[in-house]
Amino acid sequence: MPTRTLTTPDGVMDVYVAEPAQPRGAGVIVIQEAFGVNHHIQSIADRLAAEGYVALAPALFHRSGSPILDYGDIPAATQHLGVLTAAGLSVDLDATIAAFADYGITARQIGLIGFCMGGSVSFFAATRCPIGASVGFYGGGIAAGRMGMPSLLEMAPSVTVPWLGQYGDEDQGIPVEQVEQLREALASVGADTQIIRYPGAGHGFNCDERPAAYHRASAVAAWSRALEWFDRHLARS
Repeated sequence: MPTRTLTTPDGVMDVYVAEPAQPRGAGVIVIQEAFGVNHHIQSIADRLAAEGYVALAPALFHRSGSPILDYGDIPAATQHLGVLTAAGLSVDLDATIAAFADYGITARQIGLIGFCMGGSVSFFAATRCPIGASVGFYGGGIAAGRMGMPSLLEMAPSVTVPWLGQYGDEDQGIPVEQVEQLREALASVGADTQIIRYPGAGHGFNCDERPAAYHRASAVAAWSRALEWFDRHLARS
């Protein structure tokens, strides 16, 4: 697969690279689920490249071997998640943002999209990275922090980047009540924010490689909204 390596203070980080045939002068960082930069995450990058974006998917588990895990291997996923810290995530995000300079893409021309744990990282990035826009799919940690980060509710006042959050109403790990609390917490921030809920969809509804989780109608609508969000907010070269 097309990859490059980036040097971070914590070692080398592999990055999956998808380059567009017809560049639109913008890029997107793709943040993995808890199972690594697997085929699904690579396919997300490829789909973004087909839309004209340079897409980079960093292997955030590089400190613990950059594994690709089976979807059912929750114990291993939990173990690798436990190695992540807010400081380490910051280092990895900064290194990935800097890599877009090789394509002549500035920070304001960069979007970020994340799934599951990546959805939480999308929110964290919206509080600290000078990018153009961020999109999160079913990111947890709303009421209690994850991966060494504060909870999303605690971070909400610090959001400065346009952020779109997409959640399934049937997500057993992210109660609708918490999603609505997050919506309320974001109501007074200066950045453009939006939360969309999908009736009938559960956790992982965008992943067509997880038949039990995939909810096609919601996935199609959510992908369309993500592209619209980037089109609206990312600066053009």
